[in-house]
Amino acid sequence: MKKLLAFIFLLINISSLSAQNTGERQPLSIVPYPLSVKAFAPKFIVSRHTIIRVDANNADLQKIAQTMAGALKDLIGYSIAISTNKGGNVPNSIVLTLNHTADTLGEEGYRLSVHSGGIIIRANKSQGIFYGLQTFKQLLPAKVGNASTVAVPFTEIIDKPRFKWRGSMLDVGRYFYSVDFIKKYLDYMAMYKLNTFHWHLTEDHGWRIEIKKYPKLTQVGAWRAGTQYDRSPNQVDNNPHGGYYTQDQVREIVAYAQDRYITVVPEIEMPGHSLAALVAYPELSCTGGPFKMPLQWGIQKDVYCPGNEQTFKFLEDVLTEVAALFPSPIIHIGGDECPKDRWKTCPKCQARIKAEGLKDEHELQSYFIKRIENFLLTKNKRIIGWDEILEGGLAPNATVMSWRGIEGGIAAAKQHHDVVMTPSNFMYFDYYQGEPYHEPIAIGGMLTLEKVYAYEPVPAALSADEAVYIKGVQANVWSEFIHSAEKVEYMLFPRVAAMAEVAWTQPRLKNWEGFKERMEGQYKRYDAMGINYSKSAYNVWQNIKIDALNKKATITLTTNSSRPEIHYTTDASEPALTSPVYKTPFETRTPAIIKSATFKNGKQISKVSVSAVNPENDAFETH
Repeated sequence: MKKLLAFIFLLINISSLSAQNTGERQPLSIVPYPLSVKAFAPKFIVSRHTIIRVDANNADLQKIAQTMAGALKDLIGYSIAISTNKGGNVPNSIVLTLNHTADTLGEEGYRLSVHSGGIIIRANKSQGIFYGLQTFKQLLPAKVGNASTVAVPFTEIIDKPRFKWRGSMLDVGRYFYSVDFIKKYLDYMAMYKLNTFHWHLTEDHGWRIEIKKYPKLTQVGAWRAGTQYDRSPNQVDNNPHGGYYTQDQVREIVAYAQDRYITVVPEIEMPGHSLAALVAYPELSCTGGPFKMPLQWGIQKDVYCPGNEQTFKFLEDVLTEVAALFPSPIIHIGGDECPKDRWKTCPKCQARIKAEGLKDEHELQSYFIKRIENFLLTKNKRIIGWDEILEGGLAPNATVMSWRGIEGGIAAAKQHHDVVMTPSNFMYFDYYQGEPYHEPIAIGGMLTLEKVYAYEPVPAALSADEAVYIKGVQANVWSEFIHSAEKVEYMLFPRVAAMAEVAWTQPRLKNWEGFKERMEGQYKRYDAMGINYSKSAYNVWQNIKIDALNKKATITLTTNSSRPEIHYTTDASEPALTSPVYKTPFETRTPAIIKSATFKNGKQISKVSVSAVNPENDAFETH
């Protein structure tokens, strides 16, 4: 009998390893997927008698232990005791401990072991323990009902991230979100091991950070009379909108992020996207104003005047206060979408071009960026900017954030500058994630869950030596049409899970089919957490090929979900459980109206996709 059990145990182990290496179905819903996973059939039971043990006199681990205890209490309703490590194997324990020998896991890697005696999370640094905790929480069920214990599968995990910069940006300049929601956003980032919060604090449409020396920035520049709520320029709600973060609130958020091992990188936009500042201080512009806060989205022609010394005095004062608030070694200075119209006709700007021996207005922008970089270096801060900072010559120590495709990232890496990849066609989460007729209003574009997951941040055009300058990847949530915390969640989830796996997981371990299956477990967690996530991955995409001559069409139905149960009709009736189940592409006579939806556990879980097929003009319409 013992030999039989041992043989079964071996088969389970081999099966787990096979799934890991070939990308077949995974037994655990872990996102992002770890470097190495072995899962076994037995389970460790967490009960009232389980104790969390941490290294003595380590405040960071004590905090992580408290977080772990809180997560377990939320699940099973009672507190787990926390004690210090006693050395040796203490049964029925969850041990958090730092390695005391050299290890290949780096600063963010960890080892997680679940066995008969308990659970051990080991790492070189406390942030590794924290990331091990995030994986541990995904080994737990989303909810346990009235159970007084929780079972954790026997597991051996070795893990570390692919990229150092795993970022997410939230645009609070165009729309203001509360301190409480910013904290929730940081929690969401931590859940998926993201470690850089890019905080877009200033815009044409709002200045969101208190600057003591320039109070009008928030007294005037943080408020506007209305907001454009649809893509038609005339659709403005005329409801006053605004808000800003006090310096005390900024410190509170920075500390909250630090507890989650997230670096907050503030962005103070310059020289463009600066109209909110110019409304408050019009003397910093080329024309002198006056200006009004814009109500509609778009690029504004009035920008900071680089020919005016007062502009640099203002920005240096602002950045002095910003640098003191944020421990981050890097500050984002924008640099994107700066029209040069005013500079071309501004006597001060033209005089600056002549005095500095600059070729044109593009080199004037480079002069501007380099001057800001030199100032921030005196504050021990480096700069990062959007890829337009390449124009006219790149500042010596600048990091480039490549958003207009990948070309800017390639150019910067070839110049041996650090790069964060965030191309809009893969990483802009304000884009639609499904057929627009199914979705709330968005800025445009199309970025499905599958497309996010398919992104590879290291361009093939780079050599191995150049590729090392790709430091990471980032998703951006721009808020032109995202006017509530709930809609931020909708646009963020589940795409942030795909982005996190792009940032953390080695490419050889990525697998779209396996990811879709693991996401089924993630959706259960979203439900348990009350997250307003998009279910667009369940919606059906209808691919239609028309044979106009024979008045027929071939229909292919797909989703971004795992093994979907798709029901469809061809007679304009609503799909139901009694409708045909889609198996393979099928033919239908035309004209026809194709309707389809995804079902799960006997219930419809997607919206109904509709296409009207017209063979006469060899086309079809979606509704």
